[in-house]
Order: sequence, then C-alpha cells, then structure tokens
Amino acid sequence: MPSIRAGIIGGAGYTGGELIRILIHHPDVSVSFIHSRSNAGNPVYTVHQDLLGETELRFSGELQEDADVIFLCLGHGESKKFLVENKIPVKTRIIDLANDFRLSSNAAFGSRQFVYGLPELNRDKIRTAKDIANPGCFATTIQLGLLPLAKAGLLNEVYTTGITGSTGAGQSLAQTSHFSWRANNIQAYKTLTHQHLGEIGESLLQLQPNSNIDLSFVPWRGDFTRGIFVSSTLSCDLSLVELNIIYSEFYKDHPFTHISRDAIFLKQVVNTNKALIQLEKAGTKLVIHSVTDNLIKGASGQAVQNMNLMFGIDETAGLRLKANYF
Repeated sequence: MPSIRAGIIGGAGYTGGELIRILIHHPDVSVSFIHSRSNAGNPVYTVHQDLLGETELRFSGELQEDADVIFLCLGHGESKKFLVENKIPVKTRIIDLANDFRLSSNAAFGSRQFVYGLPELNRDKIRTAKDIANPGCFATTIQLGLLPLAKAGLLNEVYTTGITGSTGAGQSLAQTSHFSWRANNIQAYKTLTHQHLGEIGESLLQLQPNSNIDLSFVPWRGDFTRGIFVSSTLSCDLSLVELNIIYSEFYKDHPFTHISRDAIFLKQVVNTNKALIQLEKAGTKLVIHSVTDNLIKGASGQAVQNMNLMFGIDETAGLRLKANYF
C-alpha cells in the first residue's frame, strides 16, 4: 500500500501535469489532492489530456490537511505568498518548485528552513530535510556540468550558453511562446542576467570556497518543446582522460547523472530524470556539454527524487522513465 500522501498546489501547469503523471504511478505515493482554483471540480484529464484513462482525480479548490508532503508548482514569487495566505500543518513537508527559497538569504520561512534540493550536491542534507527548494532547470543543467570541476578546485572564468524548449517559459501565453514565433526561430534572452545565476554561484562556492569564479551565461529560446542543452567553456590543463576520471568518480553513486564519451543530444533525456554530460577538449580549452529534460530533471522529476530521499525510499522510485527517442 502507498505510504506517502502527496498534495499538489498549482496542478494545472506544465510542472504540475508532469508531477501528476509521475506520482499517480509511483509505488509509494497516493495523491491526496490537486489544487487549482480556476479548475476546481473538473477532472484532471480535462486540463492534462494525456492523463485521460490514467486517473479519475479532480482538481480541488480547497486544501486538505492529510498530506505528508505538498508540492508547490506555482509561479516564481507565488510560493511565499501562498504560504503566507494558507496555513500548512507543521508536520507537512514542502517541496517548492519555484525560486522563492533557493538562495541562502531566502531559505528561512517562519520555522521552516528550506534545503537546496540538488541531490548530486546535497543528498545527505536532503535526506534529513523537512522542506526543499527545488533547483531551477537551467541551474540544474549548468551545475551538473560544473560541480566536479568545482570540487577539484578547477573553476575560473566560465562561459556558458544554453538553449531551452518552449515549455521552459511555462503555460501562460506570451509572444515568444506562440508556435508562429517559435517555429524556425531562436533568440538569446536575459543575457548575463538570468535569475538562476545566484543559485548556481552559491552551489559552486559550496564546493570551491574562497575563490573567484566568474560565470557568464547566455540563455537561448529554442524551436522545440522540451529539453535543455548547455555548453560551458573554460581553460583547463588536465587531459581529457584525467577529466573523465574526475567526472566518473564524482557521479559514480548518483543514479541519474551519466558521463558519455560520445556526442550527447536532447532525445536521449527527454521524458526522463537523467542528465548526460560529455567533455571535449582542444588545447587548453575544455567544453562541458550537459543535457536534461527541463520538466523532469529540471523540475518535477527532481522534486520526486527529493521526496524519495526525504522519506527514505529508493531514490529512483517512480522515475525509471525511458527517453522519447523516436
């Protein structure tokens, strides 16, 4: 019998839909409620039409107090407002998928202290945490490419570019999320100012303290629906053989992050909780490529991975998903 009762706040968006899809098939979870004021009373499959025949759950306009864990799938800045306006039982754990509690300066909320939920960095802290701040999608993909170098003290000036699909912008329509704008089109945005830079910087300094890491990041909007491909470039004197050993050793006990000697691409990870990393070297220049699914490892899948760790069950439970290769 499932032992973890989960509630979802903001269940009508992309991350909420992916979270529902994962949790209704999770062997240790029963979904207590899916909150959406605008869809209250409607079957979940009327919004997430891929769930027709998968569940008869309906959206609820009210909170229920029987949940062991609540996932907040709200817009950035909305999670803190929601917690102010709604009383969540102290015993209920919270996993926030927005950016409200990711930075150390914002991690405290009343008696709650949010732990940054990147398992490849903070797995032991996550296991004992009551509340989790789930990392951002670009932040996850960039960090997984750089963490082994930070631990080895090898980071200096880093130049990063990354391209993301349209689902990274959320479900609300904007000019740049319309099909007619995205099709046959790409665009750089938030150049050098992306909101994930703060959490990336804190994580890298956690492994390489007292250093001046200079990270420049240019994100791109891509002509596809989901996935993130990141390339980070820096100077490094170690050989490719030595670097692959460093990366393989760092991730040897982490079930979702894998090092590839061959060229990596998005279709290997879409619909999975995996992150793939590939290293390339020319002279003293090192390029680290990393790919994830922005809605799974970059959001809902990682949130479930964090839940698994918090409740002491198999870290991979509910997340053995095959990529949409074809």
